[in-house]
Amino acid sequence: MRLLVVFCHPSRESFGAALFETACRTLRAAGHEVRVHDLYREGFEPVLSEQEWSDYLPRTRTIIDKHPDHVDDLQWAEGLVVIYPTWFYGPPAMLKGWLERVWLPGVAFEVADARLKRPKGKLGNVRLFVGITTSGSPWWWLRLIRDPGRSLWTRGLRPLFSPNCRVTWLQLHDMNNSTENDRTGFLARVERTLQRIPA
Repeated sequence: MRLLVVFCHPSRESFGAALFETACRTLRAAGHEVRVHDLYREGFEPVLSEQEWSDYLPRTRTIIDKHPDHVDDLQWAEGLVVIYPTWFYGPPAMLKGWLERVWLPGVAFEVADARLKRPKGKLGNVRLFVGITTSGSPWWWLRLIRDPGRSLWTRGLRPLFSPNCRVTWLQLHDMNNSTENDRTGFLARVERTLQRIPA
């Protein structure tokens, strides 16, 4: 399977980096064709400028042309794997900016018209989505507030993918109080889950 792995964490020494390395190694060993974007290492610019905001609908191509490799990889992928820490109930600003500057009209969706009432997805090529994240909050608190970070991907963005897209969500809760055994167990769970993805 053609898989795009997007990683977002500022530290190369983080647990997130270990998750990223485990994911890439596991997917390649299973025979998948893997493309990677490590947003911090690439120095991805997440801020949508005033000019880009003005160009967003009438001249989207001017924004697409600033990140052609990201757009090409998103449209190439049959599966998308995102790895990041959950901060303030959502993705880091860098990853949120990646959504705003890469998942553009004509790339990820068509703008809703009066008849449809909602955007029409353009990422029918994506038939697998895997979210891998950590959060400082315990599971019960996220359930109480309906886990907005998870909902962004699995409810908000999911309609942009293939109607038959398989969604997997892996989250290590209460990260600040996790033990080495918790983290080792989660790494093993990630590895097992990714090994089951059919090539």
